[in-house]
Amino acid sequence: MSLTCFKAYDIRGRLGVDLDEGIAYRIGRGFARALGARRVVLGRDIRASSEALAAQVARALVAEGCEVLDLGLSGTEEMYFATTHFGADGGICVTASHNPMDYNGMKMVRAGSAPLDAATGLSSIRALAEADDFGPEQSGGSLRDVAATARAAYVDCVLGFVDISALKPLKIVVNAGNGAAGPCFDAIADALAARGAPLTFIRMHHDPDGSFPNGIPNPLLVENRPPTSERVRAEGADLGVAWDGDFDRCFFFDHTGAFIDGEYIVGLLAQVFMAREPGARIIHDPRVIWNTLDVVARAGGQAVQARTGHAFIKQAMRDHGAVYGGEMSAHHYFRDFVHCDSGMIPWLVMAELISKEGPLAELAAARRAAFPSSGEINFQLADPKAAIARVRAQHEPAARSVDETDGISLDMGDWRFNLRSSNTEPVVRLNMESKGRDLKPLVTALSALLQQG
Repeated sequence: MSLTCFKAYDIRGRLGVDLDEGIAYRIGRGFARALGARRVVLGRDIRASSEALAAQVARALVAEGCEVLDLGLSGTEEMYFATTHFGADGGICVTASHNPMDYNGMKMVRAGSAPLDAATGLSSIRALAEADDFGPEQSGGSLRDVAATARAAYVDCVLGFVDISALKPLKIVVNAGNGAAGPCFDAIADALAARGAPLTFIRMHHDPDGSFPNGIPNPLLVENRPPTSERVRAEGADLGVAWDGDFDRCFFFDHTGAFIDGEYIVGLLAQVFMAREPGARIIHDPRVIWNTLDVVARAGGQAVQARTGHAFIKQAMRDHGAVYGGEMSAHHYFRDFVHCDSGMIPWLVMAELISKEGPLAELAAARRAAFPSSGEINFQLADPKAAIARVRAQHEPAARSVDETDGISLDMGDWRFNLRSSNTEPVVRLNMESKGRDLKPLVTALSALLQQG
């Protein structure tokens, strides 16, 4: 049986089609056997199907003789942290993050919270799960609830990224999107209050609800931003923060309610960590790069480009000893957080930054003016390869440089673009940036060229 839920570096698919409780059980046993695991951390998000799927993964791990450390309802980053904290051989979070309601999946890591991909064990897990030839269940396995102790240690870790004494009185709107972020955020907020942090929080869509009454949590979509934006303005807040379903991505709104695109957040966070560690290496993805390169160069740091995707960024973090890595899609990675992405550390760091340097709107304005960005534009095309070929034929001869790290990136002098074709649907993703130049006519012309025929 071919299991279509296995992707490049995680598991996701439609319930009852690509993934069900039986498949989850087989994946659990395959995970333990492929990794030779004896201790595994297990968490889950709030989706209606996640508890049952996680129960089958736990049963499978116990059947392989594993000690299962159960986090219960938690974020993916809590699983990352706990895997290293407890010295586990691997970790699994049952989650579909921002995918549609009829989807679920799993994010998995090896010992040391290192990423899993085809080369580092995922293909072996798939082969074992597809063969489904595990034999009788073993003895000696166990299931242990570690939710409270794991979260307390996690909170201590993330608070270590902020100087609480530097925080000024701030009012912050937080939108958990009815996902898993609410309880974890509350634990962080309680710890901040106990340490005297002068922060006031306005919570919205805060209680976990697997039916997602306010829509699938994905603030990257423009149509999902107005509720947070409007609440920031209505409350006169200093900052707005929103998370996706498993809160490993964090999105920002300034005091006017304006959304701050991810590439500018990457630049601001890179600046903070280079100030703390002069000359540090910073990892970035290839889609929108000029603002990050400029910030890193001005601070005397070293910028290192890696392929888009958490497995590639995490490996690059390790390979280069980078202190911080960021993607424009709002994944932010931290060396001192087991080289993994977190959706809670960024807003804590941002609260300290605006306490010291002023409103986020002002911090981002100069960077936006210097390096305007189009944001990601998606095109549904009948023949993506032909469309990309047309663009290359017209623009590549005049390009100053060509980069094929991820899709195709062409540097045209005072403007630049990246085109990537989706692996799973007939979609081409376009990102454009410039050095102070108006992007609108460039976007219009390139969009027309892509959609010809």
